[in-house]
Amino acid sequence: MDTPVTTFSEGPEDPFAVRRSASAVLDDRGAVVGWSERAEALLGYPAAEALGRRAAGFLVDPRDERVVMEAVAACVRGEGWFGVVPVRHRDGRRVEVGCRVRAIARDADHREWFLVGAPADDVIQWETDRSVLDGLFRRSPIGLAVHGPDMTILRVNRAIAKFSGMRAEEHRGLRTSDFLIPRDTDTVEDQLREVLETGRSSVFAEQPCVLRRDPARELVVSVSAFRLHDPAGRILGVTQTIEDVTDRHLARRRLALLNEASARIGTTLDVAETARELARVAVPGLADRVAVDLLEPVARGEEPLRDMTGPLVRAAVRTVRPDEADGMHPVGRTMDVPPGTVQARCLAERKPVLDTGPEGPAASPSMEPERTGGATGPGAHAHLAVPLVARGLVLGLLSLWRSRRLEPFEEDDVTLAEEFAARAAVCIDNARRYTQQHQAALTLQHSLLPHTVPRHPAVDVAHLYLPADATAGVGGDWFDIIPLSGLRVALVVGDVVGHGIHAAATMGRLRAAVHTLANLDLTPDEVLSHLDDLVDRLAAEQEPTDDLSRQVVGATCLYAVYDPVSRHCALARAGHPPPAVVTPDGRASLLDLPAGPPLGLGGLPYESAELSLAEGSLLALYTDGLVQAGDRGTDERDVDERVADLCAALTGPARALDDTCTAVREALLYDHPTDDVALLVARTRVLAEEKVATWELPAEPTAAARARTLTEARLTEWGLEDMHFTTELIVSELVTNAYRYGGGPITLRLIRDRHLICEVSDGSSTSPHLRRARSTDEGGRGLFLVAQLTERWGTRYTREGKTIWTEQALPHVRPEPSPPL
Repeated sequence: MDTPVTTFSEGPEDPFAVRRSASAVLDDRGAVVGWSERAEALLGYPAAEALGRRAAGFLVDPRDERVVMEAVAACVRGEGWFGVVPVRHRDGRRVEVGCRVRAIARDADHREWFLVGAPADDVIQWETDRSVLDGLFRRSPIGLAVHGPDMTILRVNRAIAKFSGMRAEEHRGLRTSDFLIPRDTDTVEDQLREVLETGRSSVFAEQPCVLRRDPARELVVSVSAFRLHDPAGRILGVTQTIEDVTDRHLARRRLALLNEASARIGTTLDVAETARELARVAVPGLADRVAVDLLEPVARGEEPLRDMTGPLVRAAVRTVRPDEADGMHPVGRTMDVPPGTVQARCLAERKPVLDTGPEGPAASPSMEPERTGGATGPGAHAHLAVPLVARGLVLGLLSLWRSRRLEPFEEDDVTLAEEFAARAAVCIDNARRYTQQHQAALTLQHSLLPHTVPRHPAVDVAHLYLPADATAGVGGDWFDIIPLSGLRVALVVGDVVGHGIHAAATMGRLRAAVHTLANLDLTPDEVLSHLDDLVDRLAAEQEPTDDLSRQVVGATCLYAVYDPVSRHCALARAGHPPPAVVTPDGRASLLDLPAGPPLGLGGLPYESAELSLAEGSLLALYTDGLVQAGDRGTDERDVDERVADLCAALTGPARALDDTCTAVREALLYDHPTDDVALLVARTRVLAEEKVATWELPAEPTAAARARTLTEARLTEWGLEDMHFTTELIVSELVTNAYRYGGGPITLRLIRDRHLICEVSDGSSTSPHLRRARSTDEGGRGLFLVAQLTERWGTRYTREGKTIWTEQALPHVRPEPSPPL
C-alpha cells in the first residue's frame, strides 16, 4: 500500500513556476517561434496555429493595440518587462495575462524574446503575498522571528532588530537566551517547543520580558507562534510574532487595581481600618512599601484645620516583606513633618510629589528613619507622596516607595495613586464624620443614663449595659432604679426604636418623663399610658433625618414597682419582653404579663399584673437586644432559644449579682451586639416587722389624740425620743385632715429605716393642697407646717383612696454613697 504524500495548498504558488506558467518565444519581428502546452491551455491556440504568426495579428485585440504597443516599447528599451496586458483568446474574449518578458541572444546579430505568462488574478495575488511577506520583515511594527527546529534564529524582521538593538542579519544563528534573562528565555523556548512538537499554534500569550541590555525595565509582550512546513509537509521550524503590550498591560492592571480599590477601600466606617485598606490595595499592586499618615485631629475623629500641615499620626504601614517595615515609623507614632521633606512639600502644595532621579530619593530629606533599606531590603529608588484631600481639607498623605520593583513611577502611576488617595480620603472623611457623630451620640447617651445605682432598702441591684456596635449606631435603650415613697422602688427598662442621636435624645426625654410620673406615685399601667401619649407627640414633632439618625417612631417599656413592706410587686409592659423571675431556691421562669402595645400607637389600654415575691427573689429586666444579639432578622424560634438560654444562665443557687450579669453575658453575647443591650437584675428584700408600725384609727374627733399617743410610744421604743414633738405634730395634722376631709377608716403607718416615714391613708381621692394661710383664716396652716418640718412629703393614690406621706431624716445617720455605674 502506497503512503500518500501530504501536500499543502494554503496560499498561492509562484504563478511563473515552470509547471504552472504558459511560455512563448518571439523573434525580432514579433513572430511566434515557440509555443508551450500551457500557452495553448491558457489562450486556446494550438501550436500549429500559433507558430510562425505575428503575435500582434492574432493575440492583440485592435481595441488594446495602444496599450500593448506601449508595453512593447518599454520592453525594448529595458530589454525586459513585467506587467499585465490584455490578450485575445481563440474564442474572441479578452484575457488579462500577467507577463514576464526577457531578451534572449540568438547570435551576435539576432535576439529573441522569452515570455512567461499566467492569469492576471494569480499573478496579482502572488505579488500581493510577496508584498505582505516583504512588509512583515521590513515594515511591520510587530516583531517576527523564524526559528529552526533546534531553536536557533533563522531570520527576524526589523521590529525585532529594533527591539534587540542589533541589525536583522546579525540575529541568524543566535538563540533567545542571547537577548533575554534566563527566566524569560525558559518561558519563550518552552512555548516554541510545544508548538513545534504538537503543531498547535499559540495565540496572544502574554508574558514578562526583560532584556539583558536593559535589566531595569520589565516589558510585557504578546506572543503567538505557528509551525512551518514545506510543500511536502516537512517541518522547517516555528515562526513567532512578538508585540510589545506593556502599556496596554499596565493600563489593564491599573484599571483592575482601581476596581479593587473601589471594592476594598471604605468597607467600614472606621478611620484606622480605612487607612489599612488603602495600604493593602497599594502593596504590591502599586508600590513595595506604603505608609498612610493622618493629621492628629483626623486620627481622633475630629475636624482638621484648613491650613494644618502636621503633626502626623502613622495610621498604616505595609511592605512586600514584613521585615522591611522595621526601618519605618510604626503604626501609632506621632511625627512632626520636617521642612523640605517630600511629605512637607506634598502637604503644602496639596498635590502629588514624585521624588525620583539619577541620585534616587535619598537625595531628598524624608520622614522615615531608614530610607535606604540596608539589612531590611534593597534601597528605594522612587518615592511618591500623594495628599489625602476631601471636601477641600487635607486629611493626611499617602507615601509610596519602590525598591524591589525596578521600574520607576510613571505619570499613569501618579494618576492611579491619586485615584486611590481620593477614594480613601472620602472614605476616611466619612468615617471621621461618622465617628464624630457616633462619639457625640455615645456621649449624649452616657450623659442621659444613670451614673450611679442608688442603694435602696427594697432591693439589691446590678446591671449590664452594652451600646451597639458602630455600624448599627447608638441606640435608645435605658434602665432606671427610682426610689418611691414608703420605701418602694420602681424598676424600669425601656428601648427606643431606631438608632443615632435622635434615639438617644428621645431616650433621655422618656427617662425624664418616667421620673416625673414615678414621683406622682402612679400605677404602672398609668405610667405607660402617659408615656404612650408623650411618644406619640415626640414622633409627630420630629423632622425627617438622614440614614445615620433615622426618625424615632416608637418605644417599648417595662415598669415595675416593688414594696418591701408588703412584698407586693406590680408590673406593666408596653410591647417589651417579659421579665424573668428567679425564686429563692434558684428556679427561673418568665412572668406571664399582658403584652400591651408599644408606646406611640396611642389609644390602646395597658394592664398591670400584681404578685407577691418571696424575700430573696430575683427580677431580671432586659431589652430585646439581649435575646436578639445575633444576626439581624433573628426568627421567633431563635428568640425562644435565647430566652431559654437566659433562664438557664439565671437558674442556680444565689450568687453575687455582678456574677449573674457576667453569666448572662457569657451565655448570650458571643460578639459585640448589633443593638443596645440593657439588663437590670434586682434581688428583693423585706423590711423587718419591728421597723414597721401600722394602726387603724376610727374617723372620730379623738383620732388625732390617739395617733399622737401611739406615735410617742413607738418612737420611744425605737429610741427616737428627740423626734417626739415634730413627729406628733406631723401625725396630728395629717390625721386631722383625714378626719375632716377624707372618708372611711384612717390608717397610720410609721416606717423606720434611714428615714422616719409617716403615712396616713383614708378613703378619699381628694388631694390636699399646700397654701399660705392669711392671718384671718381659722385653718389652712397644717400642710404648710408639715412641709416645713419634713424633708419630703407627697400624696399617692390607691384603689381605696389616697395616702399622704412624709419623710424625716433620722439623727446621726449619714447617707450612704451610691455605687458608680
